[in-house]
Amino acid sequence: MLQSSLTPDLTEAGCDEAGRGCLAGPVFAAAVILPKDYKNVILNDSKKLSESIRFKLRDIIQKDALAWAVASLDNHYIDRKNILNASIAAMHEAVKKLSLQPQLLLIDGNRFKPYEDIPYQCLVKGDARFMSIAAASILAKTYRDEYMVEIGTEYPEFEWHKNKGYPTAKHIEILEKRGHTPYHRLTFKVNKQMKLNFD
Repeated sequence: MLQSSLTPDLTEAGCDEAGRGCLAGPVFAAAVILPKDYKNVILNDSKKLSESIRFKLRDIIQKDALAWAVASLDNHYIDRKNILNASIAAMHEAVKKLSLQPQLLLIDGNRFKPYEDIPYQCLVKGDARFMSIAAASILAKTYRDEYMVEIGTEYPEFEWHKNKGYPTAKHIEILEKRGHTPYHRLTFKVNKQMKLNFD
């Protein structure tokens, strides 16, 4: 079972993003503040859960959380600022939208930039260790997936309802034949190794 908190005396917000490795679409981020000693035996890193469980958990998280927020930055911002900076900026936006001010930010991964004067702790694989980060990963993932399905109706040949903009073999094949859409990240390079990784 995941840990409920890193520092029990502080109000913690878990933060995570979704969509860093995609060829198309925005990056989404979420911030979640859960009650102290929160328990949920199903809650886990979004990548380890089925789509149906993720969406069920999203409803539970939004009901149980003391505060939660989701933000996104589009592919044009990603091309201007790079994906790392866009991911961090999206997390900043999510924290900014919280209705409750956190005293500590728990960040999934090993890179972040300070947001105002709120202390933060980077935690590698934090979404598999802490409930608030896992909750943020689920919100970021489900809201991004919904968005990709929606814009995928404009370009059905790319099958974004299936691949969500990630570089699957099918996505790369259509991209090479058809060219970019307005949602593609022009600074992301496709190569043969990437094809192998996603076959």
